[in-house]
Amino acid sequence: LWTGFLILEGFDFGVGALLPALGKGKDAADTEKRRRVMLTTIGPHWDGNEVWLLTAGGATFAAFPHWYATMFSAFYLPLLLVLVALIVRNMGFEYRGKRDNDAWRRNWDYCIIAGSILSPLLIGVALTNIVRGLPIDADMEFAGNFFTLLNPMSLLGGLVILGLSLTHGAYFIALKTQGDIRRDAQALATKLGLGTAVLAVVLL
Repeated sequence: LWTGFLILEGFDFGVGALLPALGKGKDAADTEKRRRVMLTTIGPHWDGNEVWLLTAGGATFAAFPHWYATMFSAFYLPLLLVLVALIVRNMGFEYRGKRDNDAWRRNWDYCIIAGSILSPLLIGVALTNIVRGLPIDADMEFAGNFFTLLNPMSLLGGLVILGLSLTHGAYFIALKTQGDIRRDAQALATKLGLGTAVLAVVLL
């Protein structure tokens, strides 16, 4: 379930985070057109894909309640930030087109971009910490603090998950579009993929 979430929501994160890179046109009208095309590619998917996160959390609680309790108490603040990022990002999807105003759309684009970058980064930090190990006392309580989680290895893991999402998003855009934006997405996906592969090898 967690893998399914990262795969399906990964391209959503990637598309949103790539708005500044692939959504920049020759002028304001072209920029808006490109960004609308990008967001339309994930329009039918992003809302349903987030259900995987809820299902994964519920299944984790059902299968491993002690592990769930320890993990979610340790990652309370990061997971709260993930939820805030997802909410702000989703508001951007919903409200961006509600008003025909450049400043209005630009501000919601910032929300989409920030939420799409912060969410996979923090999820990667959390998952890497689980693999790396957490300081837990005899009562199965987390014995560290928020900055304990922000160690070099976990931050590298966050960058790898973010890089995978960006690569996935770029290939998804190339799959769902045509013309200039498709060529730009394919070229960027190759660069992102190579960079992420290097980071992944270092992490492993």
